[in-house]
Amino acid sequence: MEPSADTRFEVTDPATGAVVGTAPDHGPDAALKAVAEAHDAFAAWSATPPRHRSEVLSAAHRGMIAAKDRLAALIVSENGKSRADAEAEVGYAAEFFRWYAEEAVRIPGSFGTAPAGGVHNIVTRAPVGVAALVTPWNFPAAMATRKIAPALAAGCTAVLKPAAETPLTALAIGEILLEAGVPEGAVHVVPTTSAAPVVSAWLSDPRVRKLSFTGSTGVGRTLLSQCADRVLNTSMELGGNAPFVVAEDADVDAAVQGAMVAKFRNSGQACTAANRFYVHRRVADTFVERFGKAVEALKVGHGDQGAQIGPVISAGAADGIRSLVEDAVAGGARVAHHATVPSELPRSFVAPTVLTGVSHDAAIVREEIFGPVAPVLVWEDEDELIEQANATEYGLAAYVYAGSADAAMRIGGRLEAGMVGINRGLVSDPSAPFGGVKQSGLGREGAELGLEEYLEPTYFSVAHT
Repeated sequence: MEPSADTRFEVTDPATGAVVGTAPDHGPDAALKAVAEAHDAFAAWSATPPRHRSEVLSAAHRGMIAAKDRLAALIVSENGKSRADAEAEVGYAAEFFRWYAEEAVRIPGSFGTAPAGGVHNIVTRAPVGVAALVTPWNFPAAMATRKIAPALAAGCTAVLKPAAETPLTALAIGEILLEAGVPEGAVHVVPTTSAAPVVSAWLSDPRVRKLSFTGSTGVGRTLLSQCADRVLNTSMELGGNAPFVVAEDADVDAAVQGAMVAKFRNSGQACTAANRFYVHRRVADTFVERFGKAVEALKVGHGDQGAQIGPVISAGAADGIRSLVEDAVAGGARVAHHATVPSELPRSFVAPTVLTGVSHDAAIVREEIFGPVAPVLVWEDEDELIEQANATEYGLAAYVYAGSADAAMRIGGRLEAGMVGINRGLVSDPSAPFGGVKQSGLGREGAELGLEEYLEPTYFSVAHT
């Protein structure tokens, strides 16, 4: 499920720097060949009965579950996350195939009589065509299946560009799709070290009718500009800066447990990760003490050796996170708690850290950290809390812990976010619409809405007597 390539590039383990595999390095010509083959496959796949498409996706789900150990090992080796995180990701990623296997046979339509009479209104849904899918490195399995599954369920064909840091998992999923019965050419995995020329070639090709991108807001803006030239159907899942709010009546132990998940899953490298912790003054000391003890207990190390926290994706990324911490401390923040990073580990490992006394205008509050650092800010007035929490261009996820359901829903409803976790630190679910507001993206992935991103409505106005 990949076009041929004359060259290959090395994939390294961010925990060790060791080469763990190679991937074909495709350029624009190979990328356009993949589009041509996906376009040729579209007519037959879109005409395939929904029940058969459903059965193929069900087989892909079973194939991923059967390959869980192999896929988890790939994710650990090329991404660096802990084995537990990797196994959880494979299970989550596989669920998109199962969910959209069920949705493939429920593509909506409607029939009715026009209010004036004499005309029947019929609305159907058709697949948009060839979809270009661009995914990041932080969830190499889940980001791929969250796009591929609804595209195939809708009857689209697809070309996928995985991140150059983590192409091996995507290639393995491509093989599973072939074994599940996806026709040759219907899905192409196109690894490359030249992302911009490849994606630009796709966006300029009239055979490509859809772009679904997950990545940074900055790159998303650039791609939206390119898509405007062709008025291309576009979905964007971009950056985040999630507030994690702890109310004065919250169950502090539950809040700490949720904070550990919301902050430290995948070493904090998630767009939905809690980025700023707003804790009510009455419970702030207790929360920081208990949260800090849990952070200090985290084991940092190689993902395949039982560690809970692995490296961030690169030494450069780690340096950027440490720079944010140093800037916060220079502005008056204090490192209240941190885990221990064994001295023999390379620079790509960052100590899980809790900061207190953080200024509201510190860079670590304004920017997406994408690492295992938790800045804690104290609040008392709810209106001021909401103003501070919403003072960002992002609006992807938010979290609220409160003992009162009324308070939790009131605060959650005032936060500008596409997803709000109420008394839980995890919001992602294949059956729920994933996406944000403001500059965190356009459209939704998952749920019924995720399928509609790959469908176009057609309206028939039928006269009758």
